[in-house]
Amino acid sequence: MAKFKLDDTDHQILDMLIENTRTPFTDIAKKLQISAGTVHVRVRKMEEAGIITGSSLTLDYKKLGYSFIAYVGVFLNKTSQTQFVLERINDIPYVTVAHVTTGKFNIFCKIRAKDTSHAKDIIYQIDDIEGVTRTETMISLEESINDKKRLMHSVFKNI
Repeated sequence: MAKFKLDDTDHQILDMLIENTRTPFTDIAKKLQISAGTVHVRVRKMEEAGIITGSSLTLDYKKLGYSFIAYVGVFLNKTSQTQFVLERINDIPYVTVAHVTTGKFNIFCKIRAKDTSHAKDIIYQIDDIEGVTRTETMISLEESINDKKRLMHSVFKNI
């Protein structure tokens, strides 16, 4: 697949959309002194190239009552059970991220819960999945950095 080339205008459009995905194309066009149609065409081309995939919604989980974060390392009986276990983990809505990893754990998950009691229930659900031999949990005391925007800006500067 050919590498998609971004010019300065594409970078500026992306920078504005990274900051606020709901920025109207007319506002972007005014700031860049180009037509809204040009913004629309460029965004559509970036979508077709797979550079932009949808838009996202950011929630304030603390305000919604889900301020407890924990990381759960999952040990499997056999690595051949990885896909089966991941499918079961995917059925638990409070597991927000899961990675297949090397090293100590076979799978590493991030969970969001209301409190320690709720987290315990989630961890027990993971523990009860066939193929899971045990879990190891680390409680997050504070989510100090969670900023995908910085990464996106850095990645797009290098394209």
